[in-house]
Amino acid sequence: MPLRNKIRPHAPADRPSPQSRSIADRSRTLPVSALSSWGAARLALTAFFAVDGLLFAAWVVRIPDIRNQVSASHGALGLALLCVSAGAVATMPVVSRLCLRYGSRPITVASLALLAVSVPLPAHTHSVPALGGVLLLFGAGYGGANVAMNSAAVEIVSELGRPVMPSFHAGYSLGGLLGAGAGGLLAGTLTAAQWLAAAGLLGLVVTALAGAALLRSPAARPVGTASAASSSSSSRGGTGAGRVLVLLLGLTAFCTAYGEGAIADWTTVHLTDDVHAGAQTAAAGYVAYALAMTTGRIGGTWLSVRLGQHRVMLLGGFTAAAGMLLAALAPLVPLALAGFVMVGLGLANLFPLAIAQAGAVGGPRGVALASTLGYGGMLVGPPVIGFLADATSLPLALTTVAVAATAAALLPLAVRRR
Repeated sequence: MPLRNKIRPHAPADRPSPQSRSIADRSRTLPVSALSSWGAARLALTAFFAVDGLLFAAWVVRIPDIRNQVSASHGALGLALLCVSAGAVATMPVVSRLCLRYGSRPITVASLALLAVSVPLPAHTHSVPALGGVLLLFGAGYGGANVAMNSAAVEIVSELGRPVMPSFHAGYSLGGLLGAGAGGLLAGTLTAAQWLAAAGLLGLVVTALAGAALLRSPAARPVGTASAASSSSSSRGGTGAGRVLVLLLGLTAFCTAYGEGAIADWTTVHLTDDVHAGAQTAAAGYVAYALAMTTGRIGGTWLSVRLGQHRVMLLGGFTAAAGMLLAALAPLVPLALAGFVMVGLGLANLFPLAIAQAGAVGGPRGVALASTLGYGGMLVGPPVIGFLADATSLPLALTTVAVAATAAALLPLAVRRR
């Protein structure tokens, strides 16, 4: 545990707003040196997204070892893990205000440094309360980093005049795959303390190098501040309309993250128990989903330029819904695997584009609200699926992901009308 004008400047299918046209015009008049500087800032920020995903995955793959170390029951471990969410949710609104006051870039560097420093701490706890305490700190770093990074990304999107937000989240996905893969391969070689210390050290090195590049790059004009809001109040219907837009986009993030959380926790169980796949095949099912999501995010900018962001979100939501119905209800392993690949491709760009547009409307506060709602979806998804599975069956419970994906596809239409 990785935006002001509706960013559709190059989307022929979407009607661009006056602000988005001005951004596009400005991007075409930028000198080559400025574009090169913004390219360096984009690369540095992508590195931050990647290390954020790596550090979170590095912790996740060693949770079983930490659980044994603190002698936690399933219930006690669940309460300790909730502290990650509590720390993140409590920190997000605070970080949004800090970004407005000091700028998103220095707050990004500080948040990632806190995350990197806190990653090794769980391996040095010997009780559940102590574990919960350090996970509060870990969650604070993770939540703060996600708000600050996305706010900085929104500014770069605005300056470049292109919908490049999915490429940042592709960096997060790639970092997560690297962290999970390396953590799994080294599980028999390094202790949890050694692995998490190495991950934290790597995080600090990347933070120092990428931070220096990011802070040296040209300063971005804040997006969604009071001045920007006042200049576009006539087209947005005032701040009240802006808050409604951010809320709708936050609900889109919630529905998307509901599916991501449910699939992360229940894919292997479903493939093993309901489709009768072997353990290795079941694990490959989640890997296929994760690779599909990463691939979808890598191509997300190209798709957004070609089709328009709202079309990408609409098609993505419907693709994810169809894929989830196939994955949940198909009796054969190949069909279920194909369904999970469709879900990964469909969900790939919904969350980053929703966060990008929330930031375009509301700045860091918009990012914080949409991210908090999205994080809530990640929290709610797994237990809801579990309760529904007990009451009915796991395949039927998983179809709620298709319902959420359909909602995520349709909510941006309401945003577009506004």
